[in-house]
Amino acid sequence: MAMPLRQSVRLGGYLMLQKLRRKEKFPLLVELEPLFACNLKCGGCGKIAQPHTLLKQRMPVAQAVGAIEESGAPMVSIAGGEPLMHPQIDEITRQLLARKKIVFLCTNALLLPKHIDKFTPHRNFAWMVHIDGLAERHDASVRKPGGFQAAVEAIKLAKAKGFRVMTNTTFFTGDTPQDVIDVLDHLNDLGVDNMQISPGYAYEKAPDQDHWLGVRQTRELFAKAFGGGNRKRWRLNHSPVFLDFLEGKRDLECTPWGIPSYSLLGWQRPCYLLDDGYTETYQELLDTTDWDAFGRGKDPRCANCMAHCGYEPTAVIATLGSLKESVRAAVGH
Repeated sequence: MAMPLRQSVRLGGYLMLQKLRRKEKFPLLVELEPLFACNLKCGGCGKIAQPHTLLKQRMPVAQAVGAIEESGAPMVSIAGGEPLMHPQIDEITRQLLARKKIVFLCTNALLLPKHIDKFTPHRNFAWMVHIDGLAERHDASVRKPGGFQAAVEAIKLAKAKGFRVMTNTTFFTGDTPQDVIDVLDHLNDLGVDNMQISPGYAYEKAPDQDHWLGVRQTRELFAKAFGGGNRKRWRLNHSPVFLDFLEGKRDLECTPWGIPSYSLLGWQRPCYLLDDGYTETYQELLDTTDWDAFGRGKDPRCANCMAHCGYEPTAVIATLGSLKESVRAAVGH
């Protein structure tokens, strides 16, 4: 099953508007990081490696909302760090929703029961819960015993209160096709509305540098996991084109400007995963970055990257620019 119809329609209208305006580069979604602090020390993430003085900072509401307004992106993924540690995260969310943005609030869910009543269900809002496999695998990834069960209980709570709930799962070298199948089946059974998946990227600040997937490994993993029509039964928040890409059925070019990252440091160049400096505005990011220098075969850091933040924008643009692919997306193939 592909991404929700409402989301697809919204993106389709947005892309049509960019075409009419003759814009070549534009954001589909912004990764907004209003803080770097977190209550976990996940092996595949290096956000808490920031200086202590930066870890104590929280982005003001006006700055967070202003950055999204300046970019013009229709969707926002609020990440971090752990966003629920931001004292005004509910206000940031409310103001973005008031501006008709589609908002995904990423969380490891440990603090969700404490803060959930600060939020109200909204058709353009979803919790995005971090789930890196079933209990043993997830707890090892986040380095916290009981982390998986806490996340599961939080998902149940959010669903009971009427919220839309999504999950984000990253896969690494220790994962097998059956692991992929098992966790997605479990999330299906939990009633998760949509699941997002991605192969792990070799994030240079992450504590664990030994379990990143290469291109061949990624293709083999997902080709086997998706075999026999499996992927049709899961509510995956991806276009069929991106899933084809993960399986190795087609290749795509990276679109690093499609999902830019804005944090306490500014707009990150060139993408969420690489750190070549920062700019104050999104327009400056567009104008001063050599976009042709990035991607597989261009920058060695990109050699094994198949992450959704670079390739899903390419897939979405390809989907909505093709009648055939649009039909595939609509029917979930």
